[in-house]
Amino acid sequence: MSDSDLPTDEPGLGLDLPAAAPPAAKASPYRVLARKYRPQTFSELIGQEAMVTTLGNAIAQGRLAHAFLLTGVRGVGKTSTARLVAKALNCIGPDGTGGPTIDPCGVCEPCRAIAEGRHIDVIEMDAASHTGVDDVREIIDAVRYAAVSARYKIYIIDEVHMLSKNAFNALLKTLEEPPEHVKFLFATTEVNKVPVTVLSRCQRFDLRRIPADRLAAHFAGIADKEGIAVDEEALQVIARAAEGSARDGLSILDQAIAHGANEHGGRVAADDVRTMLGLADRGRIRRLLETILAGEAAATLDQLDEAHALGIDPTALLRGLMESLHAVTRAKAGAKADLLQSSEEREAAADFAASLGWGAIHRLWQLLLKGLSDVSIAPDPHEAATMALLRLIHAAELPDPSAILQRLQSGQPVAVSAPLAPAPAGASSAPVVSARPTPADFPALIAALDAGGKKMRAIQLHDQLALVRFAQGELVLRPLQPVGSDFARQLAAELKEVTGAGWEVRLSDEGDQPSLLQQEKLAEEKVRADVLQEPTVKALLDAFPDGSLDSIHTKEA
Repeated sequence: MSDSDLPTDEPGLGLDLPAAAPPAAKASPYRVLARKYRPQTFSELIGQEAMVTTLGNAIAQGRLAHAFLLTGVRGVGKTSTARLVAKALNCIGPDGTGGPTIDPCGVCEPCRAIAEGRHIDVIEMDAASHTGVDDVREIIDAVRYAAVSARYKIYIIDEVHMLSKNAFNALLKTLEEPPEHVKFLFATTEVNKVPVTVLSRCQRFDLRRIPADRLAAHFAGIADKEGIAVDEEALQVIARAAEGSARDGLSILDQAIAHGANEHGGRVAADDVRTMLGLADRGRIRRLLETILAGEAAATLDQLDEAHALGIDPTALLRGLMESLHAVTRAKAGAKADLLQSSEEREAAADFAASLGWGAIHRLWQLLLKGLSDVSIAPDPHEAATMALLRLIHAAELPDPSAILQRLQSGQPVAVSAPLAPAPAGASSAPVVSARPTPADFPALIAALDAGGKKMRAIQLHDQLALVRFAQGELVLRPLQPVGSDFARQLAAELKEVTGAGWEVRLSDEGDQPSLLQQEKLAEEKVRADVLQEPTVKALLDAFPDGSLDSIHTKEA
């Protein structure tokens, strides 16, 4: 047998074996959209045109600050901007001869190294995990040495407000007078926690929330690049839910694409996005609000218990009620409907707005706000939510103040118990509530205070203040003795309490009228003088030189 007759390992030769398949290419890991489409140039940074213009002019004129502070809400591009500034300052151009520019080339070694996070002269530090003096001391020691390969040595410190007080103090001197080759870029979401001594040493840029329409257009472009069909309304809902944050919006878009992968042929629809965000459960909140306004206590508690059994947090439930009431307020004011609302929610908000008065809406809002505070501090949040909703039902049974005033002004009877919404015309009336009469003069006003349980205030007005002007709902007084700085405000509140009407109380130095007590004493002295001039009294005093007039009694006719 020759060598050619021996079996070989080559495919198709010798042994009848199938050809070996080529090794499969290793699949690259998926990158979320927020990382994949991170801005690489200033032109890709949306919504921050004012900052880009300022930086461009500073670079063009050579007026570069030694420290920059970037502040704004999460996801508006603070860290991305810091990296872009690092690229702009260290870019050398494709031919290696360029200088600082607002349009870094992105192809030179410094640009690529900074974009990939591997440049030795661009140091990124997370202040949340490097908070102490020792971490800052390393920076202080390192800034003395020139950059290894870049034009500037750049320190990017994220969430800089997390540094300790001692760390900030240790950094101050270096931050004020750093070497020419060093630049500091700080990013923070809580600029109020950064010491003023640090703020005064930095050039500050406030990155704004990105408008919803800009975000929607940005997301539409990304969806096109990804080959994903997304409804325009869905993009608007995502942009609205992002609250001005590009990163939050891209995360929601990522989730929406995965959520709608097998629905509508892979197309992302607005209703799917609302369902994914949990907005579809607002129907439960809407039904709960309807039950509360109807005054059905048992049904309200049943719905609350059902939500508790489903694991819905009482705080989230009250916040949902506040969101629904806010939507009602916007509908009543004629504002544009929120894109996060479905058509059913918009119709319900319009119906509520038509039936509720402004006073009722404001009253409900304040009660919900108080209930939310109670739930957050109560030992048992579910019990606190129960009491808060029962207060809302009680408020629904109270009469509307504006309706009471209109009926009183028109002479119509006022019902003791009325619905939260104004009663329709022609509705039957209940027992009449009588209004308290307005005092006719200053002494009557003092008497009303005395009768209303404000005896000390009545004595003070009688003895220590003089009347300058008295009119319907207006009282101007001249203090004869010092009164507190809050006197006018307190007196106005007490007068409203005892008279049921609003009063404007002012203090003045005008006039020369005495107080009521002084007027009474003057009147007594005049009566005494007149009595002493009576002939009979004079004759008696002459006959008895040691006698005196002790008291005067007036006999009624």
